[in-house]
Amino acid sequence: MKSTLFTFSLLFSFTYFPLAFTETVEDINGNPVFPGGKYYIAPLISKGGGGGLKLGKTGDSECPVTVLQDFSEVVRGFPVRFIIRVRRGVIFTTDELDIEFVKKPKCAESAKWVLAHDDFPTSWVGIGDNIDAFQGKFKIETLGSGSGAYKLVYCPLFSAPPGACSDIGRYRDENGWRLVPTENDPFRVVFVDATESEKAVV
Repeated sequence: MKSTLFTFSLLFSFTYFPLAFTETVEDINGNPVFPGGKYYIAPLISKGGGGGLKLGKTGDSECPVTVLQDFSEVVRGFPVRFIIRVRRGVIFTTDELDIEFVKKPKCAESAKWVLAHDDFPTSWVGIGDNIDAFQGKFKIETLGSGSGAYKLVYCPLFSAPPGACSDIGRYRDENGWRLVPTENDPFRVVFVDATESEKAVV
């Protein structure tokens, strides 16, 4: 009986509370990133690192469903939301989450990010429910404790070995950098509170 209670308590602690080695994800001002908020995903390197994230048409698609980083560093891009299953006020680096743009094109069924696959040389990040895609979740991982820099990670639902995840990097395309899985060259990013940014413009 004691063994059963210990196992249940251990499972409960791992299910509802962040592990000791997790970190709170923060924006560039050191404030926690919270679920449902609006944030721009920006490159860590401001000069020569390109701009923000947008949607574009690639291949034979008639709808802009490909997530692209703009070549121009002056382009802020489109804000996104982070959605987690657990109800709490902040996001941790171990959280599995969904990412979606705040707005979507009328031709797309959803603004939710997916890892798509077609005849392109590699899988790529797109949006919507009407494209062929893997099943999985994204994560945000730190590039160094206290650095304020992060990388995006994709974890497929069915993987070999179980739990295998891939960093999200970039692939130069005609209209911008596609976001694609990579092993050794992650896209280094920071998060900018879109609400505060919009206030500064007004």
